[in-house]
Amino acid sequence: MPDDHTVVVETPSRSSGSGSGWVIALVLIVALIVGVVFFTQMSKTQSAKDNAVANAAQDVGQAAQNVGNAAQDAAKNGGK
Repeated sequence: MPDDHTVVVETPSRSSGSGSGWVIALVLIVALIVGVVFFTQMSKTQSAKDNAVANAAQDVGQAAQNVGNAAQDAAKNGGK
């Protein structure tokens, strides 16, 4: 019987790679959460900086208005 052949087929078991797949998925989820928190904090910081600049500009504008009013009062009073 020289025509007889033996074929061996090996199939990997299903449980061998499933643990590492879950670990990788968990790491990706944690990285995604950290990224979202980081970018949220960065946008809040930028917003706070923008608000501080706007408030400072408003204060400078108000100070300039006060100086202008004082100059007009001085001019009306003739420097008395």
